Amino acid sequence: MRKIFLPLIMASTLCSTTLIAVEFSQSIKQAMSSDIRTDNEKARDRNRQPEATLAFFGIKGDMKVLELVPGGGWYTKLLAPALRDNGKLYLSLGTKRLKESLLTKSPFDKVELVGSEAYDFENLDFNLNDLDAVLTFRNYHNFDENERISVNKAAYKALKPGGVYGVVDHTRRHMQKKNDENGRRFDPVLAIKEVQQAGFVLVDYSNLHYKIDDELRFEVGRKTVRGNSDRFTLLFKKPE
Repeated sequence: MRKIFLPLIMASTLCSTTLIAVEFSQSIKQAMSSDIRTDNEKARDRNRQPEATLAFFGIKGDMKVLELVPGGGWYTKLLAPALRDNGKLYLSLGTKRLKESLLTKSPFDKVELVGSEAYDFENLDFNLNDLDAVLTFRNYHNFDENERISVNKAAYKALKPGGVYGVVDHTRRHMQKKNDENGRRFDPVLAIKEVQQAGFVLVDYSNLHYKIDDELRFEVGRKTVRGNSDRFTLLFKKPE
């Protein structure tokens, strides 16, 4: 009997997991068309590919997710409604603008701020230990070396065993020294090394945001580069 029921249980679990992923994808699509988003935000969907990016990171609607440095809320406006009913979205670092402008409204009223609202990296602690995922989009380059160490350690501590850490940022050439043109880019090899030093395991990388015609020479805000910068997309995991 055990040999019969075990495959059935496994098949049922797989179907349930697949259904949750499909439902989350549909929720993201609905959020993408929401009136809460500006036309400029919607115009970036094609380039940033949020549905595919979140699928690569394995995000589902029943997860507890922490977004770091949410900025103006581009991803927050997608994640908050998609996680509102069955999951949980947390925000940390540089959250004051969203706290005052967005988080008092539905469907953002269940979003919770943790850690530092400003950019206080000393003794950084998100005061969580059961997160399914920590995500940061195009922000890793903003931190200096000590701040990156602090962020990576805090992310590791906040995740449950098996939890994932997703990092997206503008690509800098490997071992290229910082200059006036590459300050908002980061060396992906160095990023991998630093995150691994915090205890994470590199699981996978994606070419979703690979741009063959970005020469990695110019500032990402230049007209010839903006919206077409090459970005690395890395998936790490906290060992179980």
